[in-house]
Amino acid sequence: MDTDAHDHAHSDRTMYASPGAAATRGRRERVAYVACPRVGTPAAGEPDLLAVVDVDPRSETYQQVIDRVDCGVGDELHHFGWSACSSSCHSGLERRYLVVPGNRTSRLYVVDCADERHPERSHVVDPEDVLAEDLSAPHTVHCAPGGQVIVSMLGNEEGDGPGGFLTLDESLQVSGRWGQRVPMNYDFWYQPRKNAMLSTAWANPNVYQQGFDPTRLDEFGREVRVWDWDAEEVVETFDMGSGSLPLEVRFFHNPERAEAYVACALSGQVWYLREDGGDWRADPVIDVPAREFEGKPTPALLTDILLSMDDRYLFVSAWLHGEVRMYDVSDPAHPRHVDTVHLGGRFGPDHPLRTVHGGPQMLQCSLDGERLYWTTSLYSSWDDQFFPEEGTAGSVMVKADVDPSAGTMTLDPEFCVDFGRLSDGVARAHEIRWPDADCTSDVWV
Repeated sequence: MDTDAHDHAHSDRTMYASPGAAATRGRRERVAYVACPRVGTPAAGEPDLLAVVDVDPRSETYQQVIDRVDCGVGDELHHFGWSACSSSCHSGLERRYLVVPGNRTSRLYVVDCADERHPERSHVVDPEDVLAEDLSAPHTVHCAPGGQVIVSMLGNEEGDGPGGFLTLDESLQVSGRWGQRVPMNYDFWYQPRKNAMLSTAWANPNVYQQGFDPTRLDEFGREVRVWDWDAEEVVETFDMGSGSLPLEVRFFHNPERAEAYVACALSGQVWYLREDGGDWRADPVIDVPAREFEGKPTPALLTDILLSMDDRYLFVSAWLHGEVRMYDVSDPAHPRHVDTVHLGGRFGPDHPLRTVHGGPQMLQCSLDGERLYWTTSLYSSWDDQFFPEEGTAGSVMVKADVDPSAGTMTLDPEFCVDFGRLSDGVARAHEIRWPDADCTSDVWV
């Protein structure tokens, strides 16, 4: 099926009827919303914040934090998402509210983005309402058809296992749980036209919030679960192996494709999962080997992946190695490595405008595939363990210019947003979102 075939007018211009419409007709990004935790920084007594960054090169405030939404002290803002995206394009809902969780506090902030340059806090979902579902540590936020929001939860009320999924209703208040409980949880993505969802596993909050302990590998995740979306049940589980740590999952944007990639952070592998004749298969298709640092093997730590909106390129961040890798996935079972940008981490150079202490972390791409942005903070305790200066100096947000026709990336030497220079002190920077659709939010039904 041509996924552009059901294009039609929408009252919300950001509700694109297909990935193709988003890629070819989407507005260029003008502002970015960035989650900025302050846990473990010199400004830890100040509230975490959602920063509004001007990314419009025609603007007088280009590369500046032009506004912010203050949240709470110690929240550890991490991932966040929209209450409605292109999966709601037929529902009359609008892309207006962001759901911004505090991973450490289990508090959920609802942010009204009607004025995209000056969003405001709408209301707060209290931790007590979340913990009452015997869930804690919210992570990935996905809008679902019909106005429901689903949030992956990494632990139970006590911060141990099992985890699960929390649901919010159209008023963005807790409405219950989605699906069955799972021993460990992390990221998820669904493909409703194929009645499928995939979820990954990091660790329980009481484990990962302390940092990484290689002597406790059996307490970190190794499984990827395939779900029946309608039945809300796990139908198959893939074991990626001890020491794999499957984190980010990305379905292809084309809603007719039951295909996805999963990045295993510790093993340095990206797996290709697909449905084949009613059965699911999983195979490693990318392997980024460890490199020696101070006499010890250092894994790449693949902490994020992103598919361009046209499903042609896969971008992979190697946080410890200081790399963003670009793959042509026209043949999805055989990704072809076409380019790498080196910056920060253990082995990469600094940015021309500023010393970079962490490595490439959360990725976001322009809808047209011509600009790739990333931040440098993974999680406060992991930053402090591997790159302690990330907490004292603050994170950066940088950009590479991408040439999709040539399959190349070039670091923009003049773009660098410094979160170490906020008016009230240092902040880390993690996930990035656009006011319009983006490559890690939108799902098509």
